[in-house]
Amino acid sequence: MTRLIRFNKPYGVLSQFTPEGRWRGLKDFIALPGVRAAGRLDADSEGLLLLTDDGPLQARISDPRHKMEKTYWVQVEGIPGDEALARLRAGVELNDGPTLPARARRLDPAPALWPRDPPIRVRQHIPDSWIELVIREGRNRQVRRMTAAVGHPTLRLVRAAIGPYTLEGLAPGAWADADPPPQPSYRKKSC
Repeated sequence: MTRLIRFNKPYGVLSQFTPEGRWRGLKDFIALPGVRAAGRLDADSEGLLLLTDDGPLQARISDPRHKMEKTYWVQVEGIPGDEALARLRAGVELNDGPTLPARARRLDPAPALWPRDPPIRVRQHIPDSWIELVIREGRNRQVRRMTAAVGHPTLRLVRAAIGPYTLEGLAPGAWADADPPPQPSYRKKSC
């Protein structure tokens, strides 16, 4: 039977079991044989990471061709106006090409999250705010690069959902089993 795990990855933890340098690995939190991360979440990002023991499911979750949306809550410097949000919605030009259009909105009030350890840097004279960004791609540090491209560098990044799977009920460092999605059906075309 396929196993799917929802994990709330804390700041400072890699999306792999082996630690590297100053970053911890998943083995500090999950002691289940055979599961692997379906996709990545940078060590300096927090939130939902899915793990499974099923290779094809791992590929389906992580491959952008399967269009599984990823929802991020992003604390940014400044307060993005309508123009910045419209640019995110249209897709922004990055050094490796344009992004696909995203869904973007301000989050007010800010999401009720756990304190980050270590806390984000605070600039006394620069306000910060939260946005929700929903994307279907998975480029390296894409969300951070997108917010910077519209003039609002990321201070804190939390992945809140992958498709129908969310962080709900998971404290940082906690995991829970989840129901795997139904297997895709492949039917032969009739001639």
